[in-house]
Amino acid sequence: MCGLGPGGRGDITQATQDLLCGGSPVFLRTRRHPTADLAPDALSFDEVYDAGADLPSVYHSIAEALAVAASQAGQVVYAVPGSPLILERSVGHLRSIDGLEVRLLPAISFLDAAWARLGIDPVEESVRLIDGHTFARDAAGERGPLLVAHAHASWVLSDIKLAIDAGSEQRVLVLHALGTPEESIVEVAWPDLDRVVEPDHLTSLYLPEVHAPVGRELQKTVELMARLRAECPWDREQSHGSLRRHLIEETYEVIEALDRLADAEVAGIEPSFEDYALLEEELGDLWFQILFHAELAGEAGQFAIADVARTLHDKLVVRHPHVFAGAPMPESSADLVGGWEQQKRQEKARQSAMDGIPPGLPALALAEKLLKKATRSGGSVGDGWLADSLARGVTGGLTDDDALGAHLLAATELARRNNLDPEQALRRAAMTAIEDFRRAEARSERWVLG
Repeated sequence: MCGLGPGGRGDITQATQDLLCGGSPVFLRTRRHPTADLAPDALSFDEVYDAGADLPSVYHSIAEALAVAASQAGQVVYAVPGSPLILERSVGHLRSIDGLEVRLLPAISFLDAAWARLGIDPVEESVRLIDGHTFARDAAGERGPLLVAHAHASWVLSDIKLAIDAGSEQRVLVLHALGTPEESIVEVAWPDLDRVVEPDHLTSLYLPEVHAPVGRELQKTVELMARLRAECPWDREQSHGSLRRHLIEETYEVIEALDRLADAEVAGIEPSFEDYALLEEELGDLWFQILFHAELAGEAGQFAIADVARTLHDKLVVRHPHVFAGAPMPESSADLVGGWEQQKRQEKARQSAMDGIPPGLPALALAEKLLKKATRSGGSVGDGWLADSLARGVTGGLTDDDALGAHLLAATELARRNNLDPEQALRRAAMTAIEDFRRAEARSERWVLG
């Protein structure tokens, strides 16, 4: 792989020019680059870009095509804008292909032109390079200075602008076509970033300072939690154990808010603003409980909320190889769930399909969980056990706790087989009974206290 530089012909190294003229088949990531005409007979992947559903699939397709071409020709040259060492995602895909040798030829990138035109030393200024496609995630908590690459489309600029809750005080320099006769550096008002700028593949942004960091509101809650622990007597007294009941209460209040949305869906109406406002508030209360436990763990020197987020991110990536690693797409969501169960058993060295079920779940949720686990385990054990449990529940009489439990377990299994939520069904029946009783009270014109 070699790089075509930031845009000017004078920025292409002699080694790259020699490679382009060396006789091997040449492929271009795109012809939409000022120096792409140095390889007039090369094939480009512009059609792959135009037809691709998303960038990860585009880079995966390019890597596969290059691997096939290399196996046929023995060696191919792949030329990319800038340098193959800077923000070139296809490199990772190529390196992951077994039996394919990838050699990278260093080149001048747009970074070198940016530092020269801006007149800054990136090391002294501690500039961080951010991909415009993942700005909201990768720039979270940053205050700058930031150099943002891949700002090639208006939708990218819009996403970047929306990620920072800033006004006209936020400075942004738009760098365009550096190293070419058309190069320009202009300062644009932050609200106008996606209105007056016409970006292309040679556009990048420089933020000398971020006045309102990405993820500011989340960061404010983290800072607030630390202050409460330091200054509030009640918060200082709390422990993982004392907070347990609060976590349970807040979880059920979220469930109550979700029930209101579900009721609207069943009724065939749009949920109200108040319904969503309630869910927003209850999710915030649940978030506070998560923050609290992470703060306590941090004080114990174990982990912080950032570690929680990182662990979650990495786990979800591993659990979704069909999204992030080019694995075949499962035929159904059921296949996905079964694969996750197997993966979790291997990761956690579980000996039984029943391992990992939280014993503190409400009884109906516990029953539903174990029945799902038994079904997903498959084989004669799971199928036979379910059949026996269902038979016991249906044929036994309601004579004691064990018999009643068997009936309830059988009812839970029937609900699961019919894709019904037993917890929700019982809750709805109970709420209906409450309303019926209230109407009966109103008719009798008396109140029942208790």
